[in-house]
Amino acid sequence: VQLVESGGGLVQAGGSLRLSCAASRNIFSIKTMGWYRQAPGKQRELVATIDTDSSTNYADSVKGRFTISRDNAKNTVYLQMNSLKPEDTAVYYCKVLTIVRIDYWGQGTQVTVSS
Repeated sequence: VQLVESGGGLVQAGGSLRLSCAASRNIFSIKTMGWYRQAPGKQRELVATIDTDSSTNYADSVKGRFTISRDNAKNTVYLQMNSLKPEDTAVYYCKVLTIVRIDYWGQGTQVTVSS
């Protein structure tokens, strides 16, 4: 298993969740780590990414509510999700991109926000 995600679950609107994704040690030279999500009947979309220089990119829909961070020593990326809305309900996927342009995907973790 290359990427192991955790932290999904069921939360009420306005609540918070923290997702984690740990990449196995045999994945070298990670450049970008990120989170994507896919809601039923919709295409997978970018949520947030973070590069080795800690520069970040967020979807407009989550700016100000979600925060992405990474621990390079642990090959781990986090997504702190606050002020969750029902429209945030989706399967969240972790993605890692190496400097040689190989990407890895996690298995996905369900986030459900009830109204």
